[in-house]
Amino acid sequence: MEQTIITDYTQRAAAAAAEASKYKKLANTYSLFRLCVFLMVGVSIAIAIHFDDFSIIAVACVLLVLAFAWLVARQSRFEKQKQYYDDLQRINENEIASIQTHANIYLDGARYADEKHFYTSDLDIYGKASLYQLINRSATTPGSDKLAAWLNAPADKNTALQRQEAVKEIAAKNSWKLDLQTRLVFAVKQDTDQLKNLFKYLRIPLNMPGEKWLSSYAKIAPYLFTALLIAACFYGPAKPAAIAVGLFNMGMVFSKAAYIRKADLIAGKIGSTLTNYAEAFQCIEEQQWQAAYNNALAQQLKTNKTSAKIKELAELINKLNYHLNLIVGFALNLFFLWDIRQIIAIENWKRQNQESLETAFDVIAEFEALMSLSSLAVNYPDWCFPVIDDREGYTLSAKAIAHPLINPAKRIENDYDLENTFKVDIITGSNMAGKSTFLRTIGINTVLALSGAPVCAQSMQVSVITIISYMRIKDSLNESTSTFKAELDRLQMLLTAVQNHPKIFFLIDEMLRGTNSVDKYLGSKAVIEQLISKKAVGMVATHDLQIAQLETKYPDYVRNFYFDIQVVNGEMLFDYKIKHGECKTFNASLLLKQIGIEVNHDA
Repeated sequence: MEQTIITDYTQRAAAAAAEASKYKKLANTYSLFRLCVFLMVGVSIAIAIHFDDFSIIAVACVLLVLAFAWLVARQSRFEKQKQYYDDLQRINENEIASIQTHANIYLDGARYADEKHFYTSDLDIYGKASLYQLINRSATTPGSDKLAAWLNAPADKNTALQRQEAVKEIAAKNSWKLDLQTRLVFAVKQDTDQLKNLFKYLRIPLNMPGEKWLSSYAKIAPYLFTALLIAACFYGPAKPAAIAVGLFNMGMVFSKAAYIRKADLIAGKIGSTLTNYAEAFQCIEEQQWQAAYNNALAQQLKTNKTSAKIKELAELINKLNYHLNLIVGFALNLFFLWDIRQIIAIENWKRQNQESLETAFDVIAEFEALMSLSSLAVNYPDWCFPVIDDREGYTLSAKAIAHPLINPAKRIENDYDLENTFKVDIITGSNMAGKSTFLRTIGINTVLALSGAPVCAQSMQVSVITIISYMRIKDSLNESTSTFKAELDRLQMLLTAVQNHPKIFFLIDEMLRGTNSVDKYLGSKAVIEQLISKKAVGMVATHDLQIAQLETKYPDYVRNFYFDIQVVNGEMLFDYKIKHGECKTFNASLLLKQIGIEVNHDA
């Protein structure tokens, strides 16, 4: 199955590469044509000087500028097509890399890391080799933020189920998904503040003096100047009038240079970016959606005609950028007062449309988060979508559940059953036998399940629960915190959460490591008993067999599980399978012996 999926991506990448090569050749051809037109401008000027005929320059400039603009447009179109197919190839190759090595061109979410969060640090949600790195397909900053928010807290049942249906539908439209990813991948390396600056710019009016009369004059200016140029060709006295109008037009443009620069400072840098976004919006609008979640998002864009409006703004900004070409810019401002026309048009657009723009980009963010989750459904079709349970007790049951970040060839599947009940499970076992990995397996799959994603299991049923982990407790020199103090802080957070939040599910791995063995046992026992008294539910992994005796004291609440080893001819063999009961075999002595330390059990 995996090879079939990789083959599909490989074929898509090869087809995209062939298309990119075709458009590259076309772009190069039109680049050569542009050079020829530029040389013809120089030739026409030389001829005009030779014959001392102003009309030659006037006619040649008009015709050649038009020809040059047409060639620029055609070349730009081919270059854009080439870029699209280059990006499509890159997107497909990224999916192959993700399946094979978990590499990803998208952000790994390290900026969202928070050691004080309930579970994200212990469960490897963010950072290098993390869950976020595996699933993220969000190119935009709002999309990345949205996905992080979904992983940071469980959704309610209705939201989780709606996302599931949305993710399934997107996974079934993989070609569409890859197309939208391609249209948005440019944003991966984009300035994270670019959209914020755009929204800020759209909210601030330009307030250019004389806007109304300039708007009216700009409409008649090209006709007036063109008429005077034609007249000058046949009637000599008309030449001074043509020159005067030309100078007046350029004077008006120069007099508003500060306002043009102000608009250009922000808007001028985002024209091509908005064109890409317009295509992304159109991609969503034109797709037929069945899932309620997807359809509701798309309807927001259709109702506001978002793609058309964004395209309109992009075209206005791109037209403003024509002045970056000195020859074209001079001619356009001479005839049309081009820069003034464009900033007035942009201001009119702002007045009519600024309200709906931020909402529209939130729709993009939602779709990016959904596409991120759907990447799991596409790339790992053997994973399942969990059932969300809403009964009073705690449910967290799974068959063949495994850790999604472990290589499929190496990870071990386990079954676990907690159905509509209240239990504390004590898990004992040897070092390296699999206790910590199992806790993380349960935790990370629960995070996936309650975000709306498929999980790495054959089947899973889970309540809407909030995970709290107690695993990688660290001291902090910056906060003058010892390991034991850090453990106490984490325990206090757990107990407070159990008191104030509904359905907390805790994952504790070796409690109170920062103190002596007697206090460790007594303190751990006291914490677990307090959790039981609060009807808390979760798992405690420990090496301390005395903790397992709590099952005798609380037979209806505490269950014992263990991971063991087999020692054959002095060699330790692990099966990493969870079993009911208490562990009887430990391996610390054997591990110490392997590094040259003999343990005397009679001492």
